[in-house]
Amino acid sequence: MGAASLVLGIIALVCTFFGSFGWIGVIVGIIGIILGAMAKKRNPSGVATAGFVCSIIGTVICGIGFLACAACVGGLASLGAGL
Repeated sequence: MGAASLVLGIIALVCTFFGSFGWIGVIVGIIGIILGAMAKKRNPSGVATAGFVCSIIGTVICGIGFLACAACVGGLASLGAGL
């Protein structure tokens, strides 16, 4: 489970570079956090800790990036509504 958490955390970190795919990174990151926490309880290893940390960082950054993209789209839409 630790390795799966690490892979999901890395996928969440990669999704940070694509703002429109931020929601995928958030979902994958949450699953990685859950798997990382379960792996740390069973067998506290470096891989489980790394997966847990990567998943948390990827989830937070993806969430912020997705909200920023949504705010930009909303701002651009409001500019067009005033015409």
